[in-house]
Amino acid sequence: MSPTLDRPLRVLFLCTGNSARSILGEFLLRQLGEGRFESLSAGAAPTGRVHPLALRTLAETYGIDAAEARSKSMTDVAELEPDVVITVCDHARDTCPLWPGGALRVHWGLPDPAAVEGSEEERREAFERTAVVLHDRLVALCSEAGADRDAGVFARAAEKLA
Repeated sequence: MSPTLDRPLRVLFLCTGNSARSILGEFLLRQLGEGRFESLSAGAAPTGRVHPLALRTLAETYGIDAAEARSKSMTDVAELEPDVVITVCDHARDTCPLWPGGALRVHWGLPDPAAVEGSEEERREAFERTAVVLHDRLVALCSEAGADRDAGVFARAAEKLA
């Protein structure tokens, strides 16, 4: 069992480009966690920009202003020592390093909505589908983990939702 923390549980969402899936996860958990979590995101090979449809989906569907979002690398957040790392793509899972402090790792593989080609509406729907999956998992996770600030409890609950 992990020790219970006297601060919010630090959760890092990790994907390849840190432009879509991990950004969606970061900002959805910020909203849903109601201060119980410090939510971060990063990429194994960041694109350097947040996809505009990620920002639009957060704003229009969830009422979340993510204007402050930026695409970051794993090294940009490594010193923050996350308690739990949730990889949201297979590449990030395979390249995820051992984090200082021994962060627990969970994998939630999701298709990359930024890779979808097609009309604006088709691309928008891809972002919406990804956001809905993340939102639903995070709602369940916040309920399952409750107010517990134990990284092990959180990680086990997250694994059940993969």
